[in-house]
Amino acid sequence: MAAASSLHVAAPAATPRVGSAGRKSSSPAVRSVRVARSGAEARPRGRLVSCGAVATKADAPATAGASKSDGHEVLLFEALREGLMEEMQSDPTVCVFGEDVGHYGGSYKVTKGLADMFGDLRVLDTPIAENSFTGMGVGAGMKGLRPVIEGMNMGFLLLAYNQISNNCGMLHYTSGGQFKIPVVIRGPGGVGRQLGAEHSQRLESYFQSIPGLQMVACSTPYNAKGLMKAAIRSENPVVLFEHVLLYNLKEKIPDEEYVLCLEEAEMVRPGEHVTILTYSRMRYHVMQAAKTLVNKGYDPEVIDIRSLKPFDLHTIGNSIKKTHRVLIVEECMRTGGIGASLRSAIIDNFWDYLDAPIMCLSSQDVPTPYAATLEDATVVQPAQIVAAVEQICQ
Repeated sequence: MAAASSLHVAAPAATPRVGSAGRKSSSPAVRSVRVARSGAEARPRGRLVSCGAVATKADAPATAGASKSDGHEVLLFEALREGLMEEMQSDPTVCVFGEDVGHYGGSYKVTKGLADMFGDLRVLDTPIAENSFTGMGVGAGMKGLRPVIEGMNMGFLLLAYNQISNNCGMLHYTSGGQFKIPVVIRGPGGVGRQLGAEHSQRLESYFQSIPGLQMVACSTPYNAKGLMKAAIRSENPVVLFEHVLLYNLKEKIPDEEYVLCLEEAEMVRPGEHVTILTYSRMRYHVMQAAKTLVNKGYDPEVIDIRSLKPFDLHTIGNSIKKTHRVLIVEECMRTGGIGASLRSAIIDNFWDYLDAPIMCLSSQDVPTPYAATLEDATVVQPAQIVAAVEQICQ
């Protein structure tokens, strides 16, 4: 049986209004259109999964039916935009909050053109007040909307940590299930190129301990779009980490719609000798090191964990049972980072399969320097990965 949903479409006529800064802007009139959606097209909703080991898992891959052989080339920021735009077109409850996300199109142009397509009420430019607009997004989620909250830089969202922790992560539980918080928190982070300490934050370790949050990190245009769509459709609050140096990465993605699983790792390169677990920008440092390792006679298996919370221990465990050696490579800080949590989970669940100690390569526990040479020294480089694999496989 078909279920109808309301889709708000901007009418051609625009009514001038005066904004808070005193300048005139256009606020399009809005009309409602009823769009039929069949039950077969009803979107799947997410669920919260424990960070513990996953004993069993469906064998069907998350990308079943999505082929990379045909499609179109996009940059990573364009893939994010495509995913967001498609969800806004199909679901009128999806909206965007953030600084400069409207007619400016976002600092990295992820929301470029969306304000013209959907209007100022669904793509809402906010003041420079992260705590306020994040709290507003949580409230909107409680009332039935599906907000996508952009932090111009993930480091700025530390100003909204109370809203993300005490509200976003906990309200579903503390309300006894009366409220759901289908909120996506996304934005650029990671070590850029001479952006300085305050703009080179890696906040994965800050957010991983918040109960109720899911965390994913995109690394390619393909998984960026698929994870964006999945995060928006989830009933849980999801933090989507994007790396500032990957926005201009180009890849061909399918023309047809696809949605990835928020809780599934990606096998990047099958191998036999050692399992290398990584995510985000470090995926490319690992693959660069893998070329050297193959020339040296090693056969590394590379897994992009993608899901930072919960870990896909099914995929990770199967790899460890094959290789019996593990190297974790991350850009996060060493103390209390994702690597530390992942190493603990592996020891708890797969200790008997290990033939060597788990090694973890992480960033230095220092603020990121501005000087380029010092900046590189704080982050794991391919040569260090090669040396670590050689040590593990001795």
